[in-house]
Amino acid sequence: MRGRFITLEGIDGAGKSTHLRWIARFLMDHGRKVMVTREPGGTAVGEKLRGLVLRGNHGLNPETETLLMFAARREHLDKVIIPALARGHWVLCDRFTDATYAYQGAGSGTDWKKIGLLERWVHDGLQPDLTILLDVSPAVGRQRARRRQQPDRFEREKGAYYRRVRNAYLRRARANSRRVRVIDAGRSLPEIHKELEEILLTYC
Repeated sequence: MRGRFITLEGIDGAGKSTHLRWIARFLMDHGRKVMVTREPGGTAVGEKLRGLVLRGNHGLNPETETLLMFAARREHLDKVIIPALARGHWVLCDRFTDATYAYQGAGSGTDWKKIGLLERWVHDGLQPDLTILLDVSPAVGRQRARRRQQPDRFEREKGAYYRRVRNAYLRRARANSRRVRVIDAGRSLPEIHKELEEILLTYC
């Protein structure tokens, strides 16, 4: 029986890592086999790209960066995500294609139509079963992100950049309302976990 594919999205500082761990434990407690992965990353190629994009200072053209993201995504799907789903695992992924629309698209200026062409080419037959969008204001997200010892390139961006990214995420949520569930991530952890539990139980 095919597993479920769940992605977590949100601007930097939304709390994805914290909630990803909680969701993994929740699903395992309900008898699901869970695999946690991330983008960019998940494969040897993807992790090299992660270092290039997040830690580098190469001044990549936004379209070049977009193409690299989708090249790594194709490897991730082929080597990790699709095989895990076929084995019946529930795959939890920190970011997926919605992030490309938000960051490389709205944030950096790549045309959404071009991203859509790549999306259809790379994974037209596969979309997440559920996307959880952890939504916080750019001010809150940046405040949280600043606590990290080594902020990456995206975390160092200005407030206007994050407003564009957040608005793009919300636009994607409106356009994909059956797949994307928006969670107010500015609340307390117990409140967020209660809502996540209600959502996840409909899939379990």
